[in-house]
Amino acid sequence: MTVTDRRGLKLSNATPACAEALDAALDDALAFRGDPIARIDAVLAGHPDFVMGHVFRAGLLTQAMETRIYRTMVDSLEKAEALWDRANDRERAHIRAVRAWIEGDFHGAVQRWEAGLVDHPHDLLAMALIHLTDVLLGDVAGQRDCVARAFPLWDESIPGYEFVLGFYSFGLEENNAYSRAEEAGRQALALRPDHPYAIHAVAHVMEMQGRQLGGVHFMNQRRDVWAESHFRNHLWWHLSLFHLDLGRTDEVLSIYDNHLRGSGVAGERYEELDSAALLWRLNLVGVDVGRRWADLADKWEPSAADTLYAFNDVHAMMAFVGDNRTEAQGRLLTANERYLEHAGDANAAMSREIGLPFCRALQAFAAGDYRACVDRLLPVRYMTHRLGGSHAQRDIIAWTLLEAALRAGDGNLALALANERCQLKPSSPQNWRLVARAHVLRGDQERARRAWARAESPLAA
Repeated sequence: MTVTDRRGLKLSNATPACAEALDAALDDALAFRGDPIARIDAVLAGHPDFVMGHVFRAGLLTQAMETRIYRTMVDSLEKAEALWDRANDRERAHIRAVRAWIEGDFHGAVQRWEAGLVDHPHDLLAMALIHLTDVLLGDVAGQRDCVARAFPLWDESIPGYEFVLGFYSFGLEENNAYSRAEEAGRQALALRPDHPYAIHAVAHVMEMQGRQLGGVHFMNQRRDVWAESHFRNHLWWHLSLFHLDLGRTDEVLSIYDNHLRGSGVAGERYEELDSAALLWRLNLVGVDVGRRWADLADKWEPSAADTLYAFNDVHAMMAFVGDNRTEAQGRLLTANERYLEHAGDANAAMSREIGLPFCRALQAFAAGDYRACVDRLLPVRYMTHRLGGSHAQRDIIAWTLLEAALRAGDGNLALALANERCQLKPSSPQNWRLVARAHVLRGDQERARRAWARAESPLAA
């Protein structure tokens, strides 16, 4: 008997119950709900030769980017590899991809998943892993095009179409196709209102377009849906960005304290990334966050020497400099320097080109050596996509550079950088505040007055 998933893809060594559980686990994972790993583990306990069960587990774990997950991921892959002779071509493409990932060849993993998706355009797991990995790697075009290759072959009759729309929405947004991105995101929400990734994609559109009031309304209107998902931390972070641009720092601190500040020392990296990114932005606007840095640094310190993912390292460094933990800063930098002496994996390039320069710039900023911070960041400001993440996340690098220029007293550079920001997002009150401060440094009080006036309006433009 041939067993397939809901999209008609053949499954080796599977029973109908295995297929049903796999479909449900994938749905849980892409909807950021439930416990997809536990669901698939329950199936594997009774069917240890279910190839796609092990493949799904290993593939999903690649996205954690945490050292503590690594051994579990390897174990899942090895069990899938032991079933190689009984696997079909699509399953083997997944196995090859995860093997490349474990060996540090993240780009090679994407290529192997892509090869499988070309032959099986309804492989939703492959599409998800390609898209999400491209986000981790900062491959902006890939985030869009991995979906575009298969998109015309999908429609509402195929289960999971709402997830495809969500991926495409985010990929379009990151490539500045804002109207199409919002259309795809809202179509996904029409099909599935509790779709956190689609909410996330539309929030990104609004953030990039400077639609702060609309963004607050959009997020609050759907809060009952997304606030219960596993993606809630990141979506609270997005809501906080709208408030921060409007100068509502009390709202931002309330979000941090009530929704982003986790409990315990060993939290989830994604939650800690959002926390560090938000506290650093508050630092840039001059808000004293008190003990919050110490609490967050406690969570980052056990992984100071991980060197697994440069994006994690720079956020760990934010916490360490925020709490003046010089020993932890030194461990992070030393570990990365030694790692780069011999490493040749994809993360090595990310660390060398952006990760370490930004970590050192953060150190300089915290030490009050703003000129050194400027000197480290100015040469790499157009390379920051190589750190991974989204435009909205990586904006923290450009903002740090600009704030360092202001604090270094370089009014001309600060004005040039602030003008760039205003041209991209003229409805941002925060951008106009930066322009005003640059004019003050240059002694142009009249232009400063006009910029302050623009910053006073929520619509800015």
